[in-house]
Amino acid sequence: MNNDTLERRKFLTNTGIGLAGIGAAVMIGASPVNAATSNKRKLPGSGDGDIAVLQGALALENEGIAAYSIAGGSGLLSAEVLKVALVFLGHHKAHRDSLASLIIKAGGKAADPKSDAEYTRDLDLGSLKSQGDVIALAARLEQGAANAYVGQVAALKDRSLATLFAQLSTDEAVHWAILNNALGNAVPSTPYLFG
Repeated sequence: MNNDTLERRKFLTNTGIGLAGIGAAVMIGASPVNAATSNKRKLPGSGDGDIAVLQGALALENEGIAAYSIAGGSGLLSAEVLKVALVFLGHHKAHRDSLASLIIKAGGKAADPKSDAEYTRDLDLGSLKSQGDVIALAARLEQGAANAYVGQVAALKDRSLATLFAQLSTDEAVHWAILNNALGNAVPSTPYLFG
């Protein structure tokens, strides 16, 4: 496991989130993402620690958005691969919007993303020379995000909230599986691929 993955998991597993509004919506069958963005009251238990966890998740989504946007505009991707990248980009934007809404409802201010120049430097996007390089980077980022969200599920104090982070993790895992396949990698033979 690389250092980026460990750092993301460590950050997101430090505290749980007290978002009872989502938990109630899950129990009555509403989508937790929709409930997260439509709940009008301030979320109980939403202290600074909870906001920090949400900010960490938001940072992961902003990083994914930047990676797909910048690499997608690099000219390195075929039309077919770009089409898939744009679908994944849309998923990350929806995740970002849901998380930002939760932060605001919890009394915080959603952190702004870094600049494209900062993401280019931090993700070493200038070193991408081929479509394979872009796909390998995306697969690594998706795997790291899936691991981070799985770690968060384990840290939640209100177990009914696990559905939201499980959904986020599942999206990231699906992205990783598609990218892993595109790289020609075999399906891993060991179980428990994430977490």
